[in-house]
Amino acid sequence: MRILIVGYGSIGARHSRIAASLGMQVACVSANADCPFPRFENVADAILTFAPDRVVVANPTARHADTISELARTGFDGGVLIEKPVYSFPEETPELGNMRAYVAYNLRFHPLIQALRARLEHVPALYSASFRAGQHLSQWRPGTDYRQSYSASVELGGGVLRDLSHEIDLALWLCGPARRVAALGGHFSDLDIRSDDVFSTLSVNQCCPAVSIGINYLDRMPQRSINLNGPDLTAILDLVNGSLTVNGELTRVEAERDVTYIAQLEAFVRDDTSTLCTLDEGVDVVRFIGAAEKAATGSTWIQL
Repeated sequence: MRILIVGYGSIGARHSRIAASLGMQVACVSANADCPFPRFENVADAILTFAPDRVVVANPTARHADTISELARTGFDGGVLIEKPVYSFPEETPELGNMRAYVAYNLRFHPLIQALRARLEHVPALYSASFRAGQHLSQWRPGTDYRQSYSASVELGGGVLRDLSHEIDLALWLCGPARRVAALGGHFSDLDIRSDDVFSTLSVNQCCPAVSIGINYLDRMPQRSINLNGPDLTAILDLVNGSLTVNGELTRVEAERDVTYIAQLEAFVRDDTSTLCTLDEGVDVVRFIGAAEKAATGSTWIQL
């Protein structure tokens, strides 16, 4: 299996390392001289020379649509895994040609998320759901200046609403498609960035009438949690502490970060969408993001 990684920042490096550990031949499109794998200057040369079976798009979000267009122009017809969020804006939907595209929402593969999803199989609907995530941006990439990261720049596709879109994906995956959304958000703190650092949304979803999402770049004590209530069900999932409590029954799982990426990559090479996020599902997340921004700007509910 030959896999091409487009972009060799922190996430591109992780995908490359994990693919190599699984015995795949790895090459990268990157100007990063620290990349230990064969490097190409552009997508077209990489496709022609390396002839990959699969491609992972791991450059900044703002470049995803152009990268997909470049791949389509080469005639590449294999599988493509696009880092989240798939695009910056809903209107960015390039032609795929014959490619099979997926979106890298790897948290779906966490053992505790899988266990929670399994518990919901026989729950027809939920009463309420809340999703929370936050970590101070200065803690995200140790040894780097957060002000120079893509997270700090809305032009590069940064901002908490996009960076922590895992929570939006999980809300849609567990609670069904959103019907309408209200939101508050923006740059509220003293972080020296040009993107949003706090967002809170409230939505009505197909399987839950009250879904709230709260995400931020501010928590100095990181948090990532889900709280669900339904018929004969209260579930509290804490990913930071590795625990899932369902009706008082506690389950603990210590999962290394690579576990979710390995499971996702294995599903990607099999085209197994039982958990892997499809392109349509990834685009639904982008639509939700766009609706949340409109709702926050206009102080109104937005229909989806």
